[in-house]
Amino acid sequence: MRAELVSIGDELLIGQVINSNAAYIAGQLNAVGISVARMTTVGDSEPEILRSFESALKEHDVVTVTGGLGPTHDDITRNAVCKFFRTELIMNDEALQNIRQRLARRNIALIKRNEEQALVPRGCTVIQNHYGSAPGYLFQQEGKYFIVMPGVPSEMKGMVDEFIVPYFSERRTGTSIIHRTLKTTGIAESMLAEQIGEVHTLFPENSGTTLAYLPGPTGVRLRITVHAPSRTDAEQRVRDVEMKIRSRADRYIYGSDSEELEDVLGRILSERKLTVSVAESCTGGLIADRLTNVSGSSNYFERGIITYSNESKITELEVPRSFIDRHGAVSREVAEAMALGIRTKSTTDIGLSTTGIAGPTGGTAEKPVGLVWIGYSDRTETIACRFNFVGDRRSIKERASQAALDLVRRKLLKIES
Repeated sequence: MRAELVSIGDELLIGQVINSNAAYIAGQLNAVGISVARMTTVGDSEPEILRSFESALKEHDVVTVTGGLGPTHDDITRNAVCKFFRTELIMNDEALQNIRQRLARRNIALIKRNEEQALVPRGCTVIQNHYGSAPGYLFQQEGKYFIVMPGVPSEMKGMVDEFIVPYFSERRTGTSIIHRTLKTTGIAESMLAEQIGEVHTLFPENSGTTLAYLPGPTGVRLRITVHAPSRTDAEQRVRDVEMKIRSRADRYIYGSDSEELEDVLGRILSERKLTVSVAESCTGGLIADRLTNVSGSSNYFERGIITYSNESKITELEVPRSFIDRHGAVSREVAEAMALGIRTKSTTDIGLSTTGIAGPTGGTAEKPVGLVWIGYSDRTETIACRFNFVGDRRSIKERASQAALDLVRRKLLKIES
């Protein structure tokens, strides 16, 4: 089965709101074997909405619509749905009761505008809203499914999880779709593709398997997608492709799916009962933020210090003033002294540091914008690695934080940089 997702709202078209709903719906539909073929966004214009409905239902088996079910004048989806299916609005008692109960719990009086949200198109299956007011609708005709839901993410997710997924799971689409994303860092997309090789060496052509390269500021994601007759078959095919990719590029793969590098590193530190502390200059606390964003990080993260000025590096980390005078704050010598200083001061197993030029000003021919030195210190060695990042100030900080965390990962796993 193929689906189109229609999102309604001027706020989406002018960039005021990011369309996270479509991504969530697509993932859940894929999980029950429905391929999303197209996503469409239309404004609050009835003619445009009706044209999108006609095209979507004509060309696809499943259509989902989100947005425009609220109580104000610019919420026109419900009336457009009635016009499209040549039906009328009727009161749904269960939806009305739900609205009354929600308002009563908040000590809000029921007004006519609230009551009107319980009106639904005649002939639809009503999807009750357990997280808000406006109910959703399901129309089924000639083997096709047309689903309308609110645009509020929590309300949409409730309907998808509690109604849409079970509904289609019971009807079995005959296809299992599985995605597996491998996350890499420290290698450019072109070099990674060269390392992995041609896709025909990973899986046969027309096998229902695809591999996508998805580059980002901190690395390249490799998304394996398999369409197969059964989930067991799909899972086996994904495993086979993943094993081949790992055999060629495993040193760059730090995690998979929803895992972040800080999650992976935290797990390694916990398993080995190691502690880490961080001294940051150009990253401004981003590394500490990422490390402490993981539940249980207090077991391995001791402290983080932002030593932004030269004087703070000297007084807080005992970086020799002569290093800064002779080599500059952005240098191998200072990065190493910072890593050693924070490790010594906090008595942790590992000390990590960053010093660099995030830009857009401050660069020179000798030390351009994007130059970052990352220091690492443990009980056996103290080193620093030079990186030259590109992008705006935020991108450089993000790339530097990623490289710093990956440096620790590689050291602990004994992966050559």
